[in-house]
Formats: sequence, structure tokens, C-alpha cells
Amino acid sequence: MLIFHAPYSQEAAYQQQSPEEMQVEIQKWNHWIGGIAAQGKMVGTEALLPFGKIMRKSGQVVTDGPYTEGKEIVGGYTVVTAASVDEAVELAKGCPIFDSEGSLEVRPIVNFG
Repeated sequence: MLIFHAPYSQEAAYQQQSPEEMQVEIQKWNHWIGGIAAQGKMVGTEALLPFGKIMRKSGQVVTDGPYTEGKEIVGGYTVVTAASVDEAVELAKGCPIFDSEGSLEVRPIVNFG
């Protein structure tokens, strides 16, 4: 799984983009994701909205989140098929998240089924 982390300030800037600027950004992501799909390595991808709820203490404490003081948010994820973490790292190169000071986390998924 490739998890996209963006600075909170960048997420706020995305929301202020003109429709044309948004389209350019979407095209960059579509091109990168399309390259992975063309290799037959794409399983799925989803963007996440920059708000939600955070639960703590066995679900007894529910608060709004994410918080701006956290300085970054998870903006989405992509699930790819890779033989190793190193192969997933290679697939991640060229991700548009790097254009905006963001980071990308590569994590293996364990299937308990």
C-alpha cells in the first residue's frame, strides 16, 4: 500500500485552486497512476477528504480531526501488487505528492484471510 501524506498547508492550498489548476493536478496523478496500471500492478486507489473523526479510549472519546497542529494529513492511498517493498518503492517514484513537499509511505498489507 502506498499512503500519501501531504502537509496540511498544501491540502488547504489545493482547496483554493482554480478549476484549471485542479485539472492540471488531477492529470498529473492520473498519468502516474495510469503508468502503474499499464504495468498490471494497480489494485485500487482512493483519495481521502481532509476531515473526519478520531476515536480514542475504546471508542469512548470521539473528536474532530485531523488537526492542523498535526502538520500533515493522509490524503489518500493506492494499493499495488509488488513482489517486495523495494518493488513498491520503485512504483512509487514519480508520484506527484513529491511536487508539493509531501511524502509517501510504503507498507505491506497482510492478508489474514
